[in-house]
Order: sequence, then structure tokens, then C-alpha cells
Amino acid sequence: MSINKKKITVEVPHRISGFFEIVDKINGIKIINPERIGSRGAGFNLNAIGRTTIEIEKLRKSKNSKCIIYINNHELTQKAETTYFIFKHIKKYIINPIKIKIFHSFDLPVGCGYGASGCGAIGTIIGLNNLLNLNLSNFEKGKIAHVAEVVNKTGLGTVCGQLGGGLCILKEPGYPCVSERIKVPTDLKIICGSFGTIQTKLVLSSPSLSLKIKKAGKIALQKLMLEPNIRTFINASIEFVKETDILNILNLTKTKELMNDLNKINIIGASMNQLGRSVYAICKNKEVKKVIEVFKSYKPEIKIYQSSINNHSSRVLNNN
Repeated sequence: MSINKKKITVEVPHRISGFFEIVDKINGIKIINPERIGSRGAGFNLNAIGRTTIEIEKLRKSKNSKCIIYINNHELTQKAETTYFIFKHIKKYIINPIKIKIFHSFDLPVGCGYGASGCGAIGTIIGLNNLLNLNLSNFEKGKIAHVAEVVNKTGLGTVCGQLGGGLCILKEPGYPCVSERIKVPTDLKIICGSFGTIQTKLVLSSPSLSLKIKKAGKIALQKLMLEPNIRTFINASIEFVKETDILNILNLTKTKELMNDLNKINIIGASMNQLGRSVYAICKNKEVKKVIEVFKSYKPEIKIYQSSINNHSSRVLNNN
């Protein structure tokens, strides 16, 4: 391994999942290999971005390599489990000791169903690969990011969706990703609002809720595959929320009320972010004003964001 750069920034789009089917067993037998664990479902990338900046400093040979991780300017390091997992994975390639600083910053809130952990995982492995000249293939980088999410229960298919770009269907679980992009109209806006966080780990660890998600996610995917378009996607996502009863199970009263209020007006539709105390509305440009008015009626408890569907995956912003 040789260091050919000292600093890099990688941008990765946030992503909203509309519905998903957890796949962690085959014929009732638990899957052991984290590469094969994942989800089927659908979601879309946003123009809102997660940025990962990595700085590397050489240390004296008597020192050990170390990594410090910041999320939105707060030092978390080992508490940033997914990113730290990736550091530990690539540590075997480091010959001469270095200090790595990783800074994650996000346009949208963490833990609210916007794929922030996936942004960070992809940004970290792309950045470290470039900085440390690891020569990992795109396949290997994606696999490492996916496994980091699965092992730490911060996501199941987010990475595959973010790598796919646009509105895409995840047709098979695990890695390598098997996805299909759905064409969407160009005059769409995504308005979203967040009341707060949900710990993905808690939901994925709940046997009863996991079973409901598996059943509802499978049905939603079948419907979307029959008629793959934006309206089928949102309708399947709304039905998924109802069938899982997730709003009632997690006592998300305000989220439920906002989702219902938005679906009373004439827009493409609105549903709950998977997973977060958040609601997204898909509408045409001319409908944005009335959608925002509905969101504003829930202030000050809610934070509102405007975006659109992003057809790209990630990009390296700078090297120096």
C-alpha cells in the first residue's frame, strides 16, 4: 500500500426507501454470509447529498494506525459503527502507521430514513481506496459498504439502491446488487419532513415486525414489478405501511396524521420513509406550494426539506 493523496471528499446521494422485504433466511434457515443478506424493495436517490471528507497524516513508525470519525462535527469514532467497521477491514492493507480522520456531513438528518449510513459507508470505502491506493474494484468497494451496513444493522439494501441511482427496484437481496431503474417524469419534486429518528437496528431486530415487513414487502414488490412506474411505487409503499402496521406498532401518531393529510390532496402520493419518523411526498412542480402548506401545519415539531430524484450514484469531489 502506498499513499498517493492526503485528502479527498466523496459525495453520495441520500436515499429514501418506500418499502422492503427483509431477506435473512433461505427455506427457514438463517443466512450466515452477510454478503447474501439484504432486501428486495424499491426507493429513490435524492439530490440531497451526504459528504465524506477523509484526511490522512503519516505517523512515526513507533505509533499504531488510528482512525477518528466525526458525524456532523461530533466525534463518534467507534460509535460510528459502520464507518469504523470499514476502517478495521482495510487496516490490514496499511503498512506504515497513519492517522485517518473521517468527516461525515449530511444535507438531511441522520436516523430519519434518508440513507445517511449508506452515504457514509460508500463515501468511506471510495475515499480510502483512492487515498491509500488500494486498487479495489467497484465490485469490491460496493461489497465492503454493503457488508458493513448488514453486520452493523444500519441498512439492508440502501447501498445497492444508492449505487443504482434514480428510482430503482432491488430485485434480489444481498451483494452483488440486482436492480432495475424505473423511468420517472422530469417535473417531479420530493418534499419531505422529519419528526425525529428511528433506530434501524431495533426494527431489524424485532421478530414480529420483521415478519410483517417480509410479508408486506413481498406483496409490494410483486405489484411494482407488474407495473413499474412512479404511481405504482407510491401506492405499493402506502399499502406496505398499512399492512405492516408499523405506524401503530412504533406509535408514530404524527407521522400517520401527516401521511393521511397529504394523501387527501391531489398529488402523486405520500408515504413514510423506511425507516424514520419521516414522511415524503411526491408531487409535480405546480403542486409544491400546497404540499408545503400541509407540512407547515405540523411545525414546529417537523423539519421540512425540498429535493428531487437524482439519477446519479456517487462522485469524487476533489483530490489534493
